[in-house]
Amino acid sequence: MKSSFIPSKKISFALIDSRASKNIVQSLNKLNIKIIKTIKCNETYDAISYHPDICVIKLNNNDILVAPNVYDYYKENLTPLGFNVIKGNLSIENKYPHNVQYNVAILGNKVIHNFKYTDNILLDYINKNRMTKINVNQGYCKCSICIVDENSIITSDEGIYNEVIKHNIDCLLIEKGHIDLFELNYGFIGGCTGLISNDTLAFFGDIEKHPNFNDIQNFVSERNKKILCLSKENLTDLGSLIPLL
Repeated sequence: MKSSFIPSKKISFALIDSRASKNIVQSLNKLNIKIIKTIKCNETYDAISYHPDICVIKLNNNDILVAPNVYDYYKENLTPLGFNVIKGNLSIENKYPHNVQYNVAILGNKVIHNFKYTDNILLDYINKNRMTKINVNQGYCKCSICIVDENSIITSDEGIYNEVIKHNIDCLLIEKGHIDLFELNYGFIGGCTGLISNDTLAFFGDIEKHPNFNDIQNFVSERNKKILCLSKENLTDLGSLIPLL
């Protein structure tokens, strides 16, 4: 069972927010990473309506779970890549917490979420595979968590930080803010990142503009990974880059 967000080598396909800038798309194309763009989930609010991590969770190399709202689009686009596209049970709705059912962070065998709100098909999968559940108050877990490796994350959420360190996960706590999210005040570090290979963490925008840049760079490089900025724009929360193939 391969990890959802942690590729073992350079990826060839990624799922990203349709609103990603031309510069970001060009950077990924230059890396020979083909892009599948998200479809809008009309039922939730605009800022997150195209975010992949709101409606889609890659469970392993074969299975992808998708909110019923947008299931047909992803079935049509991901089945040809060899994925088994599973329809989730809970539909995404407008307001929190009814739009976080699939916004789950999976690191190897550990799963971080507010399990009160997790889609039950996803819960069954987690239980069946005897994964370790780390319950937190934050529902927007994948948005809030930048996954560096199977045991290392970056977040600005103190509740997540306090909980994961009890499970011996290495966690760098950074300042809140400094990340754009369309009309909202600010976005989150998980939403502006994604691993594009076993040794490269990509950012939607310029991480050097972040006040914790040095800490972030050190944390990532201590784990034998490098940082790649996909554009020189401000960091933007686009609901994570989801590595597909």
